[in-house]
Amino acid sequence: MEELNKTYSPKEIESKWYKIWEDSKYFAGKMEEGKESYSIVIPPPNVTGILHMGHILNNSIQDTLVRYKRMCGYNTLWLPGCDHAGIATQNKVERKLAEEGLKKEDLGREKFIEETWKWKEKHGGIITTQLRKIGASLDWDRERFTMDEGLSKAVREIFVHLYNDGLIYQGEYMVNWCPRCGTALADDEVEHVEKDGHLWHVKYPVKDSDEFIIIATSRPETMLADVAVAVHPEDDRYKHLIGKKLILPLVGREIPVIADDYVDREFGTGALKITPAHDPNDFNVGKKHDLPIINMLTKEATVTDEFPKYAGLDRFEARKVMVEELKETGALIKVENIKHNVGQCYRCQTVVEPRVSKQWFVKTETLAQKALEVVRNGEIKIMPKRMEKIYYNWLENIRDWCISRQLWWGHRIPAWYGPDKYIFVARDENEAKEMAVKHYGKEVELIQEEDVLDTWFSSALWPFSTMGWPEKTKELETFYPTSTLVTGADIIFFWVARMIMFGLYEMKEIPFKDVFFHGIVRDELGRKMSKSLGNSPDPLNLIEEFGADAIRFSMIYNTSQGQDVHFSEKLLEMGRNFANKIWNVARFVIMNLEGFDVKSVNKEELKLELVDKWIFSRMNETSKEVADYIDKFQLDDAAKAVYEFLRGDFCDWYVELAKVRLYNDDEAGKASKTTAQYVLWTVLEAGLRMLHPFMPFITEEIWQKIKVEGDSIMIQQYPVADESLINRDIENSFEYIKDVISSLRNIKAEMGISPAKEVKVVIKTSDEMELKTLEDNYIFITKLAKIEELKYGKEMEKPEQSGFRVAGNSEVYMILTGLLNAEVEIKKIQEQIEKVQKDLDKVNAKLSDERFTSKAPAHILERERRIQKEHQDKMDKLTENLKNFM
Repeated sequence: MEELNKTYSPKEIESKWYKIWEDSKYFAGKMEEGKESYSIVIPPPNVTGILHMGHILNNSIQDTLVRYKRMCGYNTLWLPGCDHAGIATQNKVERKLAEEGLKKEDLGREKFIEETWKWKEKHGGIITTQLRKIGASLDWDRERFTMDEGLSKAVREIFVHLYNDGLIYQGEYMVNWCPRCGTALADDEVEHVEKDGHLWHVKYPVKDSDEFIIIATSRPETMLADVAVAVHPEDDRYKHLIGKKLILPLVGREIPVIADDYVDREFGTGALKITPAHDPNDFNVGKKHDLPIINMLTKEATVTDEFPKYAGLDRFEARKVMVEELKETGALIKVENIKHNVGQCYRCQTVVEPRVSKQWFVKTETLAQKALEVVRNGEIKIMPKRMEKIYYNWLENIRDWCISRQLWWGHRIPAWYGPDKYIFVARDENEAKEMAVKHYGKEVELIQEEDVLDTWFSSALWPFSTMGWPEKTKELETFYPTSTLVTGADIIFFWVARMIMFGLYEMKEIPFKDVFFHGIVRDELGRKMSKSLGNSPDPLNLIEEFGADAIRFSMIYNTSQGQDVHFSEKLLEMGRNFANKIWNVARFVIMNLEGFDVKSVNKEELKLELVDKWIFSRMNETSKEVADYIDKFQLDDAAKAVYEFLRGDFCDWYVELAKVRLYNDDEAGKASKTTAQYVLWTVLEAGLRMLHPFMPFITEEIWQKIKVEGDSIMIQQYPVADESLINRDIENSFEYIKDVISSLRNIKAEMGISPAKEVKVVIKTSDEMELKTLEDNYIFITKLAKIEELKYGKEMEKPEQSGFRVAGNSEVYMILTGLLNAEVEIKKIQEQIEKVQKDLDKVNAKLSDERFTSKAPAHILERERRIQKEHQDKMDKLTENLKNFM
């Protein structure tokens, strides 16, 4: 067999193997008859995006699932693609134009879109190249883009269906408006952030009276657009003023006092300024009372020309100016400090402005009811289960979805207006013209809607549009509904719920069976990673330093279902150390397989010892556990099971015990050596296949050196547990051996005896299994524990000067006579006891002081009790050790 390089170098092997896999089409979604199918559609990253730690976690989970299912013999498809990211991409192209002193309007719509496509071809899709670096086994031949021809056709098709079914409509309503991005936003695209603010208390004089009403407002600048003041109809303070007129400060306009039970009498002053153009609740009150709508802000959030004194001022600058004027005129009574939630654009963090405008909406109530039902009845399983509550809450309180965006980059809404503004919704312009001829009886000029669709609209079609819908394709037949969706919990509303609604509406089937929400990757302080905080490492630099396998394994190993991950580079050291361990043990095995041919082994002639049967039992038990954990989406437990088996059982125990037979070259030992070689090869080969979904590169490199047949490990069968080889009695016997050896090693460590020093040992036990195990494995135990002489039996006497441990039902004694200078050891132990006693006295005094225990927080008390226990445990051990020398 060809040996492995002395040093494990992930950089060398990772780029090599990915190219081979991709060129060999191993990632291709096969559609073979008679096989079960397993499919995942990738959460499409933004075309503007680059790899971050969240992507690493998300795609490592998906790739592990897909590689596992592929090895289990499924028809697997992991479908890649990118999202056109309407707002983000348009912003980037506009910034590029600004550097050239241009605006998009200087180019015009058609030319601007051409420039955006050029930008996309040059800069977009970087992330898909980066995904290859982490080993993502995506079917790149099926890669899709939300603006490609097929997906654009799908968007138009479902828009027409929804419109014809009365589920899409156009209306003038209050929407969330981002002044910077220049577009409407859906409710769930607004992030609410708690900020410090103020309540300005302002006098509104009653016309022809000395009376006034005090209004408390957090947005005094919107006073310019006030059309009324509302009070509760049963509020005795204001009853006599209902129907009267107030004089609006700074403007002088007369506005009425109206009664509405919407008003909370306990909040503020119990009187509300009503500004229908700039507050969603005021908009509803205004409609109810048929109040006018006055808009005081432009789309850019500057004051309109209708108010010349403030025209052109930014809304926040206008606020400062107007507050000063209110002070000067005596209208400002007081200013109160408050904390309140402020809505921000999820893309650029600009404060969102409520704005009345004509937009396109999807009616969501009926769609939401069906989406709720399929989760409640178990057709779709959401993990972790606690996420169901969030899903239900959102859908039960859903509002109609504003789907129009005032952008140029995106899917232009397939609606055309006739001369009288009559709307024709069609799949293309020719179809719209045919509809117009039927409507008007002649050809007329049509103008297409300027707005584009919300990016999340096309993403909601992702599970079926990417597979060729509206055509009836083989992919849809084989892979839809998809099997699993893996995504972050932060897009449960943006994307997950909408895919379920649209999948049920159009396909009459759920879009996926399982939704697995993983947590957010945070820094060590628990902060969400971001460029602005500078706490987000570059994954490509980490791959360069640690290797993709180490990063993948570390992230999965440390990510419990639905829990956030507190990331630090220290986490990755575990994965790197594990990879090095696997590499080194594989080198050792390969070096000791010289002259060994697994194909020529006669299994009937093998001399299987307890240790061989134990490792086979553990191997089959582990493969069963891993399959069970993966099926339950407990990937961290699956990774831990593989880790414990390979690093612990195989590397730390079996390989060490195998050395006893490998280095035995006499005639009698040849059969035993061949057995050890066979078991080493078998367990290493199966262990690599077990580990492959988690760490694809290193497993492929090693497997290629030891394989008997096959082109790649990734298309070999995943280890299937042979339950007949799982033997609890054998495992219990071997656990006893481990206990005995570990006990002796611990005694040596505590006594400062060299691990290599051979010692005399006495074991007393009346347990028949333990006696038989000691008899049958005498050589293994004495070699591994460095025992010069081992005596065991039911009637053994305790040696006078000895170290003592309990292993199973055995009393294990290491004879210390002659190994240590008793006087020196006694002095050393007494010094340690004295030091520990001082520390113990301190913590005992603290915990017995009622002044401390009554005032200290719970976590401090818990810490002190933990320290107390640690000191007491040390004291007990030292006292026990001292007895050995007395």
